[in-house]
Amino acid sequence: MATENRNPEIRKDAVNNRLVILSPARSRRPSDFKSKSQSKSDSNPTSNGQPQCPFCAGNEHQCAPEIFRFPEDSTSDWKVRVIENLYPALSRQLQVDNEEHSQANGSTGEASLGGFGFHDVVIESPVHSVHLQDLSPAGIAVVLLSYKKRIEQLCAVESISYIQVFKNHGASAGASMSHSHSQILALPVIPTIASNRLNTMKEHHNQTGKCSLCSINTHKLLIYESTHFTSISPFASTFPFETWIVPRYHSSHYHQLDEDKAFDLGGILKLTLEKLSLQLNDPPYNLMIHTSPLHIVSSELPYTHWYIQIVPQLSTIGGFEMGTGCYINPVFPEDAAKILREVKLPNKE
Repeated sequence: MATENRNPEIRKDAVNNRLVILSPARSRRPSDFKSKSQSKSDSNPTSNGQPQCPFCAGNEHQCAPEIFRFPEDSTSDWKVRVIENLYPALSRQLQVDNEEHSQANGSTGEASLGGFGFHDVVIESPVHSVHLQDLSPAGIAVVLLSYKKRIEQLCAVESISYIQVFKNHGASAGASMSHSHSQILALPVIPTIASNRLNTMKEHHNQTGKCSLCSINTHKLLIYESTHFTSISPFASTFPFETWIVPRYHSSHYHQLDEDKAFDLGGILKLTLEKLSLQLNDPPYNLMIHTSPLHIVSSELPYTHWYIQIVPQLSTIGGFEMGTGCYINPVFPEDAAKILREVKLPNKE
């Protein structure tokens, strides 16, 4: 069916319980979507020949304290560094008993909790001009395993309930530094979106006996498939060219990832980012790893499943979206998947 002749549809996301309106009549052809502003900025001011960016090799002393690096015994030849965020959203020094310091108003439902938590930065390369998609699959695997190691460390903190790994690529996607990096936030509470996702997946499992991500229908939505992962346009895509990378094996927590699967994930993530970049004119994007709360019980394991969401910043959110939580997407995911499937990468396909 030609895109121009499609009728609008209202679809429901069976993983996040969100509604989306697919309305192609509101926009141009899907193949014409391009980012208006490229995300990469490789300029790095220098002083006396030395790069000024604190994330560049040689400027480690300008950063907040380091947590670890890969390789562990490296000096100036490190590949990835994990450091504390210099401007954290939460305080790791606020070692308080949240039960004693929490405040709740039963009559209004309002509540507050001490702002304890962890906010870290993962510097993905020592070279300013190298971005995540520029790394080899093995290089991306090192970044992915850095997430795993840091999550495992944070699991030892009893009061931490949820960990969000995310990457803002490009200024309009929220990146304050052009040097390629991602962030990890560890929270003492489970965010509402994660809680809703858990409840929705539980309901699906109760009704069908299946995990909603294990049984996802990839017909016409498949972009690429590797040994352990699938790259798709989700059935109820909230945003134009939104892409998910889903483990083909059942796994509740991201930090269960092993080295073999990390290398495989590095390959499909690189390919997916390259396809999005080539097709959409190197768009700013947000990448999020949606994992399960740390302390789920064994009965929750059959229906909880982690995945990666990539959202190119191609559109803006308006009053309707903010007022209803229902997004209008001008690109049918079947069209987005077909376009991305057919993107030919230089020396790749």
